[in-house]
Amino acid sequence: MYRSWIVKLRGNERFGTICLHAGQEPDPSTGAIITPIYQTSTYVQEELGKHKGFEYGRTQNPTRLAVEQNLAAIEGGKAGFAFASGMAAIGAIATMLKSGDHIIVSDNVYGGTFRLFEKVLRRYEILFSYVDTSNLNLVERAVTAQTRMLFVETPTNPILALTDLRSAAEVAHRHDLRLAVDNTFASPYIQRPIESGADLVVHSTTKYLNGHSDSIGGVVIAVRDDDIEWLKFVQNTEGAILGPFDSWLVLRGTKTLAVRMRQHNANGLALAEFGAAHPKVRHVYYPGLASHPQHQLAKQQMCGFGGMMALELGSLEAARRLLNAVRLMSLAESLGGVETLISHPAMMTHSAVPPERRATLGITDGLVRISAGIEDIEDLKEDLAQALERV
Repeated sequence: MYRSWIVKLRGNERFGTICLHAGQEPDPSTGAIITPIYQTSTYVQEELGKHKGFEYGRTQNPTRLAVEQNLAAIEGGKAGFAFASGMAAIGAIATMLKSGDHIIVSDNVYGGTFRLFEKVLRRYEILFSYVDTSNLNLVERAVTAQTRMLFVETPTNPILALTDLRSAAEVAHRHDLRLAVDNTFASPYIQRPIESGADLVVHSTTKYLNGHSDSIGGVVIAVRDDDIEWLKFVQNTEGAILGPFDSWLVLRGTKTLAVRMRQHNANGLALAEFGAAHPKVRHVYYPGLASHPQHQLAKQQMCGFGGMMALELGSLEAARRLLNAVRLMSLAESLGGVETLISHPAMMTHSAVPPERRATLGITDGLVRISAGIEDIEDLKEDLAQALERV
């Protein structure tokens, strides 16, 4: 299942072991167990036309190569390409398209992705249809002769709608489309899109993969040889690469990915249950709750339900009071770190989405999003309880 370049591993290791060891080996010059930060812009060649596999820092870097191999192994892909941000990674996928091509996109896609597609790529006459990809009949109806890709985000940000990945892959491949999946919200611990038939998987490594809120980055994992060759070319040509120090930070993060995700799962479920039972919370969006319309799919497709949830409080004023009253939770953009973050999607992550579109998607002014960290759950519940008292 995993590739021959994975050092130390025989190919039958389990997830947590792969996170720790894939793509990494002791430094040959010192024996250092941790991959060094190769902070260099260029490499001395032994003689004209003879080098050690590295020529220029934009094209190759040993630390970046290690994290790319590590993340490809974790996702079960053939090759990985690390970029300066998650949006740069999505932009690299978009270079597979040309003027006149059509993409079907999950309607509740991340606000930054929507901004890239609508404000930038439409200028190049790439066409987009936003569809509720949880309903694959709608996807089928949206396919045209110009459609080249199905871009799915699951669970969606912030209302946690799910797409059946195996069925989505069947639809995409029946119409000769690439299936690209943004797996940032779940992480590869919880969800494995390539095993369900995806051709491309994208992450903001800023989130769960790094896990410590101290690095910005993105990665695309590919399985098709032609996609791999193109992404390699684009990464070098456009140059939006992940730097060596950020690569090292992500490598540090993936070593504890399995351990962290188990706690994110536990805390996420406990906080969602707490919110669902509270009289001031009108609704909780969380796939681990039986009230979630796709709870059964979540049990089949996901390993745990993650640390992300959204709480509907009914009004902007109620949301404001809660957000300003939390003490332990931090009011901040982003997600997936060890500390719990809380945010207001309509004014923060999804402010680029037009208000009428947000309303259609359920991203109301009263919606708050929580990224459950790995603190003691009783402390998190106490903090949420005291903040809700002020609503």
